[in-house]
Amino acid sequence: MRSYSCQIDSGVVRRQHINELRKEFVRKSIHICGASLPFFLARFYWPVIVLLFLAVILYTVSELARLSGHEIPVISSVTAVAARKRDENGFVFGPVTLASGILLSALLWEPLPAAIGIYALAFGDGLASLAGRLFGRMQLPLTQGKTAAGSLTCFCAIFLSCFFASGECGLALIIASVGMFIELLPLKDYDNVVIPLVLGGVSQFLLHL
Repeated sequence: MRSYSCQIDSGVVRRQHINELRKEFVRKSIHICGASLPFFLARFYWPVIVLLFLAVILYTVSELARLSGHEIPVISSVTAVAARKRDENGFVFGPVTLASGILLSALLWEPLPAAIGIYALAFGDGLASLAGRLFGRMQLPLTQGKTAAGSLTCFCAIFLSCFFASGECGLALIIASVGMFIELLPLKDYDNVVIPLVLGGVSQFLLHL
């Protein structure tokens, strides 16, 4: 009887784990899609800025409606699929901070530094979480569950994206190191704002030295 109960518990845990992986994949797929925005910002700057601003407003209205029991087609469904456990029965801030981080970076920094910050958010933060979920076995102390696999993936993704964007190995090394440190901080969804703003600002400073 105990063996049967253990099998049921194991099956429940496995399904929960698969469900969390699916949610994480959806969330980080949205992150990675953000890497396309520097391309469009370079060609249609103000239309993209306006669309990002409208997206934040539309999503906020959708979330408020969802919390009131009135779901908006597509948007509310995607939110429900991607919501973390900590977001259940509450406002899901991830998409707002994601769009806001990209929007502020595009407004504050020059095109190349802004692109470096956006790429770091899209690839560094996006792939780090997936790698941590899939391969993370060794957790890092004082990081609230961050893993060595996730941090290493974050560093490599930011380094490569920055190097291909700028062609400067030294800059890429600094930006990747700063980005990995930020990713280790317990910022929750606010890392979507901090990563592109800080790395874009550091990139702009270093590029003008």
